[in-house]
Amino acid sequence: MALRINDTIPDLEVTTDLGTFKLHDWIGDSWAILFSHPKDFTPVCTTEFGAVAQLADEWEKRGTKVIGVSVDGVEDHKRWKGDIETVGGSAAGFPIIADAGLEVSKAFDMLPAEAYLPDGRTPADSATVRSVFIIGPDKQLKLSMTYPMTVGRNFAEVLRALDGLQTSAGRGVATPANWNVGDDVIIPATVSDDDATAKFGEFTKVLPYLRTTKLKD
Repeated sequence: MALRINDTIPDLEVTTDLGTFKLHDWIGDSWAILFSHPKDFTPVCTTEFGAVAQLADEWEKRGTKVIGVSVDGVEDHKRWKGDIETVGGSAAGFPIIADAGLEVSKAFDMLPAEAYLPDGRTPADSATVRSVFIIGPDKQLKLSMTYPMTVGRNFAEVLRALDGLQTSAGRGVATPANWNVGDDVIIPATVSDDDATAKFGEFTKVLPYLRTTKLKD
């Protein structure tokens, strides 16, 4: 079964370079981002893990934990972190799940149930394990993105999407295309004009079904 938006993520016990724990316990009351990769010591993935390391303060500011997944083992992860820190210029303080048995990759629907890793495997054998999952404190999947092996992920977009999710959840609004923090937001169509005025104050009616407003701090 595919893991869909608003599904509760599987509460797997995972082994990482920073210890073994269950995913729900690790998330706790935080938001979480799980980002997966087909293999350690690969060029695009190394730049991506470096980018995640550089954003440590941004994740903390948003009350968000990050965790990587790769189909190699713990010792490989520990060695790879040296390369990640060289490329990113920052400490990689987040855990990386060792998913050599593909339990996480299959549970998150990144690989089919019958998938296995052959001897002498290459990144092509686990190419679809290249996704981002944003998970809420309720342990439900809020957003997912999947990329091909040749295109590095834009973690500024991951941050923007996280900001949008947290704003939507906390303020009862939606966000328009290309929205960034501080921009006008969309009042849900289910809210009447009177209720919108009471809740948000002034708003702009662009179309009968599209009303925008600026959030007060």
